[in-house]
Amino acid sequence: MNPTVAAVAAALIAEDGTAPWAGRLRGLLDSLPAPARAGIRGAAHAIDVCAVARTGKRLGALDNAQRERLMAQLGASKALLPLLEAVKVPVLLAAGTERALHRPALPRRPAPDDPLLDLTPSRDWPSRSTADAVVIGSGAGGAIAARTLARAGLSVVVLEEGEHHSTASFGQRAPLDRFTDLYRDGGATIALGSPPLVLPVGRAVGGTTVVNSGTCYRTPDHVVARWRTRYGFAATEGFADALDEVERTLRVARQPTDVLGTNGHLALAGAAKLGWQAAPLRRNAPGCQGSCQCVVGCPSGAKQSVQLSVLPAACASGARIVTGARVRRVLTDPDRPGGSRAAGVVASRPDGSELEILSPVVVVAAGALQTPQLLRRSGLGGHPMLGRNLSVHPALSVAGRFGDPVADGRAVLQSVGVEELHSEGILIEATAAPPGMTSFVLPGVGRTLRRELESAEHLATLGAMIADEPSGRVLGREHTLLRYDLSRRDASRLLRAQLAMGELLFAAGAEEVLTGVPHAPRARTPRELRELLRKVRARHLHVSAFHPTGTAAAGSAPESAPTDPAGHLRGIQGVLIADGSVLPSCPEVNPQVSIMAAALAITERWVARR
Repeated sequence: MNPTVAAVAAALIAEDGTAPWAGRLRGLLDSLPAPARAGIRGAAHAIDVCAVARTGKRLGALDNAQRERLMAQLGASKALLPLLEAVKVPVLLAAGTERALHRPALPRRPAPDDPLLDLTPSRDWPSRSTADAVVIGSGAGGAIAARTLARAGLSVVVLEEGEHHSTASFGQRAPLDRFTDLYRDGGATIALGSPPLVLPVGRAVGGTTVVNSGTCYRTPDHVVARWRTRYGFAATEGFADALDEVERTLRVARQPTDVLGTNGHLALAGAAKLGWQAAPLRRNAPGCQGSCQCVVGCPSGAKQSVQLSVLPAACASGARIVTGARVRRVLTDPDRPGGSRAAGVVASRPDGSELEILSPVVVVAAGALQTPQLLRRSGLGGHPMLGRNLSVHPALSVAGRFGDPVADGRAVLQSVGVEELHSEGILIEATAAPPGMTSFVLPGVGRTLRRELESAEHLATLGAMIADEPSGRVLGREHTLLRYDLSRRDASRLLRAQLAMGELLFAAGAEEVLTGVPHAPRARTPRELRELLRKVRARHLHVSAFHPTGTAAAGSAPESAPTDPAGHLRGIQGVLIADGSVLPSCPEVNPQVSIMAAALAITERWVARR
């Protein structure tokens, strides 16, 4: 690890840099993409320059007392807060995870054996082969597409860039170690804009379903109606039946209250006191043991991500999965009668060699961030709206401090949905991620931050996501390059959500609320919170984003929709789009069920008409 980064990290949390978390921080930083690493090094260097300017010494040369005084001065400077926050996030991830390892472990049954999958590493797959259909991506859309096509009697090959991870392996590694393996770019995919957004997406057999919360909302009726009437998305015909089939496959049910955790029960209590609509969420996790590790792979096998619930059925019908295969381009045959059509794919192995699979049907399900880039690399990116119309759920968190411990036993990562403001485009969910992954709201630096981390068990956390106006764009052909500018309306919604979450926590009995705003970190009464937030703007917030959709949207208008109403990429035969990129607009809820239903409808329609 860069010595300057190491010195700043140790100073931020008032340690000497030799604690075990320092090794975890090194591994985390190594997993980040080069621009993110460069940004963290740059922030650390700027902090070190400030240390020299104020003390005449570099930060690593100061004794503990000098370092603590300096960090207090830097933390009081609004101009320097962004630099401190840039380094603070990975430090808290590493330190919080390490602390979790020393807590008594909850009793857990041995991990069950996973259902059988037909898996072949790309190094063992022949360099040239054929199939009736190739599916690119094994996540929500790709898995259901593969199952549909295989059940129709086609020979199907699924290509997955990531690797396969078993349920048993999740229980054998620390959460942060899994985090860096299961997410693209170590979870640090960033959309540049005002403010910049962190947009984590999964990369593994099962895609993002392996690392999502397990929350399963049906697509709201008004959203389905909009997709049908405004955009002409043909997949919405009989969409209720597709949603029903997906829910049966995922075994979706209301989360029982016995494993909601204190965090969830506090959310219910606060909502009841305010008279707000709230209930335990519907999830795809029968028999959930409350390990609260959904975002780094469920160690009990309860969460029915698609490598457990959909891909086994696809493989039982003959589908095969090739891992470690990054699809470079879709092959086309421009001389076929009736116009250009798909001819297969070329994919690269980790060693740089290539494999080719010839096929007349290619289902692109690489995800809303990767599908536009793949189509551009393939010479199929000519539609002016491809990569545009990026919709996400901008999100932020607020925490409440309670007198009694909140993290005191089993809990569900997302346990309760508060839908009081959903008509305004705001959905609040009680959240309780693994330690370290909910620490971004902790205020202060140095010993102040250290004390906050040591008492984090007393914090209950709420997250809010907003239904956005599509405001982003996927750029480039090779690397994830995103632009997203939060609209004025959506910025206002985020600030409204922040206040609502604080009010909910106070109603539940919180002694204080941590806002996550560096220059206005805490409020001790509802009135103080309202006064404080009047001075906060969206650019001051720690905003994340989830659930990207819309970048190859389906629709009846050729000029605005890269994909036709049936899910076929315009301008070429034999290419179907079956992931979140095909959704015309924000689904306004956690989108896994919506994506799977759309993929099911698109591929069933194709099978029926072939």
